[in-house]
Formats: sequence, structure tokens, C-alpha cells
Amino acid sequence: MADERVVILGGKGMLGSDLVGVCRARGFETVVFDLPEFDITNEQQLKDAVKDVGVIINCAAYTNVDGAESESELAQKVNAEAVGRLGALAAESGAWVLHVSTDFVFDGESDSPYVEADSPNPVSAYGASKLAGERLLIESGCGCCIIRVEWTYGLGGNNFVAKLVSLAKQGKALKVIDDQIGSPTATTEVAKVIVKLLEMRVEGMFHFASFGYVSRFEMAKFIFDKLDIPVELSSCKSSEYVTAAKRPLNSCFDCSKIVGLLGEPIKPWQEPLEEFLRQL
Repeated sequence: MADERVVILGGKGMLGSDLVGVCRARGFETVVFDLPEFDITNEQQLKDAVKDVGVIINCAAYTNVDGAESESELAQKVNAEAVGRLGALAAESGAWVLHVSTDFVFDGESDSPYVEADSPNPVSAYGASKLAGERLLIESGCGCCIIRVEWTYGLGGNNFVAKLVSLAKQGKALKVIDDQIGSPTATTEVAKVIVKLLEMRVEGMFHFASFGYVSRFEMAKFIFDKLDIPVELSSCKSSEYVTAAKRPLNSCFDCSKIVGLLGEPIKPWQEPLEEFLRQL
């Protein structure tokens, strides 16, 4: 199986670049498509990219959460319509698709961690576009696996951790939200799990995040403690920090389904985060 060609759409992004490394290390012939040469919304380019391929991993996405409020049409094109088209092409050819989704499909109002069967209710244009993509992919009838991830960070892209460290190094006083709760999740960990799902050719919906939950504020404290950066840090509520898009307060995932499938525990969020901070 390891000699089969794997196509990664969005393979130059934060998750995609880690995934390419893991796929190649596992012996998969891996082909990468991404902007600017490849645009997932271009029907012909998409058709050419996935022609005669058995495995397609889609990391391509419009991820600017606030930007999606004013560019909802573009977000829908990338995150929904293109994903539906990808599903139709895969259904025709018999290819297996793994698609990456998000905690933003939920409203964050639940009192408990979200399981895969919970009803989505996005509160942002970004979340709505990602949910539409999930549904169109499933409706296409192709063999597919959807993995929802959250609070991701990695070396290859813009993320909350890198942003915090950059601001702190500029000596800025920081206010960080303390009522959004979730699991900081390294893209290196997500990539390893995706490759395991690929090797099993599993179908269905899965939640994956690091083990344990923390607020954005407590996460910031952890980062600055580990890096020993002196910073003036205070907490605030989401209601005091106005953004174009609303964000879920509860982003906690119940990952027992994927743990049961993989048969091994997920690392606590602190471990990969410490490792990441050592690389910065």
C-alpha cells in the first residue's frame, strides 16, 4: 500500500507541510498541490490534480475566520463548493478522500465536550462554509473520512502561539481571553494521526485534539512561563474583545472515538506545545 500515490491539496500550509513530511517518511509517493500554482476552486485544475489517484487528502481551505465575514462567497467557494466537486470526482474514480474540518462547525454553547454525533450550529461564516463542505463531501457518496481539528499550531504558518510570542517579544502588554476553552493541538500530531487513518482507509467522522482542556489565557501563561518571557499579561472576556466573527466559547472535543480506533492515548496538550516552543 505504501507505494500508492497520495495527493495532498493545500500541502504547503501549516498542516499540509507537516503531513507531506510524515507521508514521505512512511514511504508514500506524495504529490503536493497548493497556491499559487493550484487553485482548488478551478474545476479543471482540480480534475487534473486528482486524476488516476487512489488517495486524496484535502488540507486546502479558506481559514481567515474574520475575513470570511466579508468574503463569505469566497469562503463558500473554497471550503464548500470545491469540496463537493472533489467528492464527486472521487466518487467517479473510486478514490478515498480525507478532509480536514474544524471545531467552528459548533456554536460552543454546549456544557460538555463535543462528540461527532452532536448537531453542528456554526456562528460564523467560516464555520458555516466548513460545515457545508463536510455535508457536500458526504452527499457526493465517495469513500471519505472527515477529521475535525482545533486550535492548531505549527512551524509552517500563522497561529495563536506564534502571534503571542511575537507580540510579547515586542514588549507589548497583552490581554488574552479566558472564557474560550479548547485543546492546543500541534499540526505534527494531527499529521501522524491522518497518516494512520490513511493506512487504515477508515471512513466516517472523527474529532482529534490534544488531551486536556485549557483557556486561551492559561495557554498564554503556560507559553510565557516555558519561554521565560517577561510580559504584562491580563485576562478578558470574549465580549470585551470585539472581532468580525463570533467564536465558540467551548471548543472541547471528546476524542474517545478516534482513541478507540487507534488504540492508543493522545498526548496531553502540554507535551507537543513544549516541544514546539523549543523549536521557535
